[in-house]
Amino acid sequence: MDSVVAAGIDAGKFYLDVAFAPNTSTFRVDNSPDGIKIILRRLKRAGTTKVVLEAIGGYAQPLVSALAARGLDVGLVNPRRIKAFREAEGKRAKNDRMDALLIARFALAMTDAIRPLPSEDQIALKALATRRRQLVEMIAMEKTRLKQAMCPLIAASHRNAIEALTIERKTVEKEMDARLAVDPLASRRRHIYASIPGVGKCVATVLATEMPELGSIDRRAAASLAGLAPHIHQSGIGPARAQISGGRPCVRAALYMAALTAVRSNASFKKTYADMRQAGKPAKIALVAVARKLVTIANALAKADQTFVENDLRT
Repeated sequence: MDSVVAAGIDAGKFYLDVAFAPNTSTFRVDNSPDGIKIILRRLKRAGTTKVVLEAIGGYAQPLVSALAARGLDVGLVNPRRIKAFREAEGKRAKNDRMDALLIARFALAMTDAIRPLPSEDQIALKALATRRRQLVEMIAMEKTRLKQAMCPLIAASHRNAIEALTIERKTVEKEMDARLAVDPLASRRRHIYASIPGVGKCVATVLATEMPELGSIDRRAAASLAGLAPHIHQSGIGPARAQISGGRPCVRAALYMAALTAVRSNASFKKTYADMRQAGKPAKIALVAVARKLVTIANALAKADQTFVENDLRT
């Protein structure tokens, strides 16, 4: 067991499958407090300090918190990277034990698997932000259905649903405001983001809750995390094409809407948009460029701990 340097864990609703690398030993425990205690003991006995899990759902959250409390390096990895790693190995068979072994091998091979974990407060805020987004989407769907409702009884049902969902959305927003108010850093960051043209309270809240990394990364990483970084695709003598992909869709959508407002309310953003349109770029690409500019400015301001006006970026 002295050779063990990493562990991979496949988390399910009822079980936790654990595998070690490079020795390929595995075991399964219940996804319960007692099961987590067993995992902690066996990780310690194996001398493991690096643990990787797939970043899916909330089934693994109690385990992740326990691992972090023990001072272990914990990585939450996008499942798409794990799937790509399986394909790179040429594997097809799949079950929970094999998944745990795959994640353990990934942990050994990938040096960037370990990243800072969000705090408990950040996790709670993100959960609230996710719930708010779900409620907004449900309200939008009910409004669409209301427009198509011919029966008065059905129309009334849609209005009642919209009213109930709106009340619930306001309750969630109130809780988010309360949590942000008692977190000095998050509250300050939201104030900074809201000072940027086009970025109102709602978009500032999205940035504060969904992108806590802002201020600690460079501008390229900020654009990539927001899903606004162009990625080049080119082969042979064919022309190179750049497309945005990946990142966090909710952040990208919020910044795109902010860009629509920014090009109308600020001379600098308006000029950026106009110059790209005059150069022949489609309106959507020009707006994406403005959205990318917004997130890089937000990152710079968070790093400097200054508002848009304090940083003298008004023009």
